[in-house]
Amino acid sequence: MRFADDGLIPNHPAWPLLIYRTPVALSKSLDPAAVMEAVFETNGWGDSWRNGIYPYVHYHSRIHEVLGVARGKASVRFGGEKGRTILLKAGDVAVLPAGTGHQCQAASDDFLVVGAYPPFGTYDECTKPKQHEAALHSIAALPPAETDPVFGTKGPLIELWRS
Repeated sequence: MRFADDGLIPNHPAWPLLIYRTPVALSKSLDPAAVMEAVFETNGWGDSWRNGIYPYVHYHSRIHEVLGVARGKASVRFGGEKGRTILLKAGDVAVLPAGTGHQCQAASDDFLVVGAYPPFGTYDECTKPKQHEAALHSIAALPPAETDPVFGTKGPLIELWRS
């Protein structure tokens, strides 16, 4: 899923947002967040965190991000004002190339996300128009992730970001 630059949110000029519907089997006997963390870590994505998704539109210009829903559900708008709202549920995973706008519009009370990052890049949070021009340069300079956070050396990320 690709989104155009809207003047505030650059989105990625070449690589799509990837949405995986329940690629991670979550069970009631294991901590679902720990399961997500283990899947991401096994596939080379670390520095994980547990929380929700900010209720304001933002993006990261110097790092890619994966968001795995451990519990609950949420309507998340990707791509900025002219983007698309997607309902994410427990077990779903979104892989965001640098520049992809994202914002939680509504969430269940038990909504919990695990986020993680590839081993290169620097975390930043962009929300202001004055950050846009510099972000375009940062996004263009960032290489694709070397592995897919769910499928490792195979999968959609490898096919669509590295081909």
